[in-house]
Amino acid sequence: MDTDPLILKLQATPEEVMRAVEALKEFCLAQGVAEKAIFALMLSLEEIASNVVNHAYQRDPAESFHVTFQCTEGRLIVEVRDHGPAFNPVQSANPTLEWDEEDRPEGGWGIQLVRHSMDDLQYTREGAENVLRMSKRINLETG
Repeated sequence: MDTDPLILKLQATPEEVMRAVEALKEFCLAQGVAEKAIFALMLSLEEIASNVVNHAYQRDPAESFHVTFQCTEGRLIVEVRDHGPAFNPVQSANPTLEWDEEDRPEGGWGIQLVRHSMDDLQYTREGAENVLRMSKRINLETG
């Protein structure tokens, strides 16, 4: 079932990240999305939105970003748009435990988790905006 998109404008605060995650949960429940898929979607949105808040905007509540949810063609799509510095999480290096502790870069595990949880990730830079589209198949029988 295709739905009209739900668009949220969020301030760059941890509280707004959680507001978006709760809105996503409600949106998914209204569509009849299976629990396993909802969990993966919520976890991925929390990670990506937290990265925007903490890294792109340095928790500056004067900054804002947009999140859009939509069901279409058996997929739930979550789009995150921000105007922070260009950053393509799809091409970021995967962290590894094989590095020595002092050589291991900080971070990167959340993006790895998102890659594992979502069926598709697409990044584009549109003008001054980072646009990340994450999608998850929502076959209601299997989640």
